[in-house]
Amino acid sequence: MVSLADIERDFAAAIRDQDLPPPPGTRGRCGEMPSRRFAIYRNNVHVSLIEALAATFPVVARLVGEDFFRAMARAYVGEQLPRTPVLIDYGDGFPDFVERFAPARQLPYLADVARLEWARSRAYHAAEATALTTTDLAAIRPELVPTARLGLHPSLRIVSSDWPVLDIWETNSHDAVVRPVDLSTGGVDVAVLRPDVQVELHRLAAGWRTMLVRLLEGARLADAWESAAAADDIDLAAFLGWLIAAGAITEVAMADGAESRR
Repeated sequence: MVSLADIERDFAAAIRDQDLPPPPGTRGRCGEMPSRRFAIYRNNVHVSLIEALAATFPVVARLVGEDFFRAMARAYVGEQLPRTPVLIDYGDGFPDFVERFAPARQLPYLADVARLEWARSRAYHAAEATALTTTDLAAIRPELVPTARLGLHPSLRIVSSDWPVLDIWETNSHDAVVRPVDLSTGGVDVAVLRPDVQVELHRLAAGWRTMLVRLLEGARLADAWESAAAADDIDLAAFLGWLIAAGAITEVAMADGAESRR
């Protein structure tokens, strides 16, 4: 007897590959093999997923043009169907796919632009959280600050690239015309954050990425600073000032177990 898992596997394979016939057991109202109907259904699935990708990666689509993007997205759909019924979760593997998609290799920064757009999407749909204010943080005794662990906003994402992807995104996100960017300006670390309604992109100074990564790992503030200072001359006061202004701190856990939160 054919198992449900076998039926689902065959159905998914037929949806992915447009050269495959309808899966075994598929029948029309009169018992006929519904090849044409299934082809229409399969095409509708592909079109809806391509449109979902275009909505999530609009700058990638603008950089390569609609026809190229749809062809690339269709190839991705043929390789990776959604794992959940929620379309906003679809596309996590698209940046890596773009990186290995041979026709896109002439744009070596394209995959990182896709990573930035995926981070924006994840930040937009992340959980809500209330950021601590300067007043909240001023109540912490200064001698406890170095051993504090900072809880950061759940929307926070970090994107690092060898290319100026933030400039590329900012230049091409609000205009239908693709604008050139000086690629020789080098790479960038970007913090993606949604403290309120809008997703914000922040260009990180030297050492700030290391600080954020260590804090996200649960390191104490002093230990995070030590890790960052080993490679970069980091201004700790400027970093903390940015965290507060950006609304990135949602909790402070003290070494003695006390917590400060709004």
